[in-house]
Amino acid sequence: MTAPLRIPFPVVDEVSRHCLQEEEPETVHIEVHLPGELDPGRLRKAFLEALRRHPRILMREAPGPWYRRRYEWELTDGPDVEVVRFAPPGPGALRDARARTLTQAPPLTASPPIRLELVNAPGATGTGGSGPAVGAAAGTDGERATAAGGGRAGGAGDTALAGPGDRPGDGAGRGTGDGAAGRPAAPTGSALLLTVNHTALDGPACLRILATAAEIYGGRDNSAAAPPVRRPEPAQAGAPDTPSPWSPPARVAPGTPDPDQRTGNGLIVSELPLPHRPKGAPYTVNDQLMVATALTLARWNRERGARPRPLRITMPVDDRPRDATMPIGNGTRLVEVPFALAELDTSDLSGLLHRTALRTRALKSLSRPPLGRGANLLTAPWAPVAARRVLARALRRAAAPLLSTTLLSNIGRIPYPLDFGEEAGSAHAVWFSAPSRMPRGLTFTTASTAGRLHLSVRWSRALLGQADGARLHDLFAHHLHSTEATP
Repeated sequence: MTAPLRIPFPVVDEVSRHCLQEEEPETVHIEVHLPGELDPGRLRKAFLEALRRHPRILMREAPGPWYRRRYEWELTDGPDVEVVRFAPPGPGALRDARARTLTQAPPLTASPPIRLELVNAPGATGTGGSGPAVGAAAGTDGERATAAGGGRAGGAGDTALAGPGDRPGDGAGRGTGDGAAGRPAAPTGSALLLTVNHTALDGPACLRILATAAEIYGGRDNSAAAPPVRRPEPAQAGAPDTPSPWSPPARVAPGTPDPDQRTGNGLIVSELPLPHRPKGAPYTVNDQLMVATALTLARWNRERGARPRPLRITMPVDDRPRDATMPIGNGTRLVEVPFALAELDTSDLSGLLHRTALRTRALKSLSRPPLGRGANLLTAPWAPVAARRVLARALRRAAAPLLSTTLLSNIGRIPYPLDFGEEAGSAHAVWFSAPSRMPRGLTFTTASTAGRLHLSVRWSRALLGQADGARLHDLFAHHLHSTEATP
C-alpha cells in the first residue's frame, strides 16, 4: 500500500501548533443562515464531495518521534471521522451549536480538522427592517440581542432576549401570532455552523469549501463574484505620521469576568447596517471598521482608568483567489495598524480616516512573510520540534507586552451566493469569529452579506464577562456609525 503523502507544516501552522492550550481552543466559528431548510442526507453527501474536490483539507497531523525536526500533515483519501452532525431540535439548538464551535476544536490527529453542524428551523435571524439585530452569547454566558437600528448602540427598550432561534416560537414572524389560532408562526430556515481548527485552516478557505458544497447540493452556480474595482491610488513610499512600532501598545483593560466561567471564549453576534461613505472617498469600509475598533478600545480603556497608551490593531490580509483554485489552509498574512495616543479622539474623524487609509494601503502593499521573519527562523528545522515548542512558548510569554492590542478581521463582502437551491435558498447572513486568546483577549470579526454587516465580538473569559462583551459591542456599533459622512 502506498504511504500517504506528507506535507511539512507551513510557518503559521507550526507556530500555532507550538502554542496550543486547552483552556482556549483555537477555533474559527463560521455561521451561515438560509431562508429554507436543508435535507440532512443530501447535505452530508454534498459536503463530503466538496471535501474530495478540495483534497488539501483532507489531512491529519502525522505521528512522529519527539526528536523529529518537522510537524507534518498527512493527506488522506477521505475523512477519518463523521464530519457532519445534526443538532437535535429545540429552542436552544442554535445557542448550543454555537457554543460547541467555541469549545470543541476538531482534533488535528483526525482528518479533516473541520466540522459542520446543521440546525434546521433555528428561528428568525432579525434581518428585516430596522429593528433589533441578532445577538447572542455563546454557551451559558447568558443571552442578549443588541439593538443596532441605524448602526447606533441601542438604548432602553432596544434589547431582546436570545439570539436567532434561542426563543421558543421565535419564527419567521418573530412570534407575532402569524400561526394558526394566533399561535406564533413555526420557525423556518436553517443555520450551518462550521467549526475550524485554526492551526490547520482559516475561515476564507473553509467558506470556499462550503460554496462548493452549496453548488453540489443545489445544482446552481456558486462562483465567486468579481472583487470590487478600486480606484487606482498613487504609490506611497510609506504612510505619513505613522506612530513608532517600538512603543508597547495598550492592552484591553480587564472587565468583570464571570466568577464561575474563567476559561474559554464568550461571543456576541449581531447585524448592523453597512456604514455609509461618500462616493469617491479615499478610505474604504475596512478603514471605517479599523477606526471604529480603535475608538472603541480607547474609550473602553478610558472608562476603566487604564494608563493611556498607543494602540496597535492586527489586520489579516488575504490575497488568494476565491475561485476553485484557491489554496486551502492558512493563507493570510498579518500586519499591524498603529494609532498614536493623540489621535484617538473624535475631534477629527475625517483626518483619522484619511491617515488610516494611507496606513492600511501601505501595509497591504508590503511583501513580507505571514508572521514576520522571526517566525521563519523559529520554525526552521535547526532543532527537534519539542525543543522549538518550548522556545516558542517562552518567547510568546516574554513578548506578550509587545503583542498588538486586538485583532480586527474584516472578511469583506462574501463573494459567493452560497445558493443551496430552490428550497433552501441563498445565505442572507454569514458570521465569522476569530479566536481571542490572551494576552489580546478580544477580537472583532466582520463580513457583509445582502447589504448588511455581520459583526462578531469574541473575548477571553479570563479577561471579560458577558456584560463587558455587550458594552464593547455597543461601543463598536456607536463608533462605526460616527464614521459615516452626513449626506
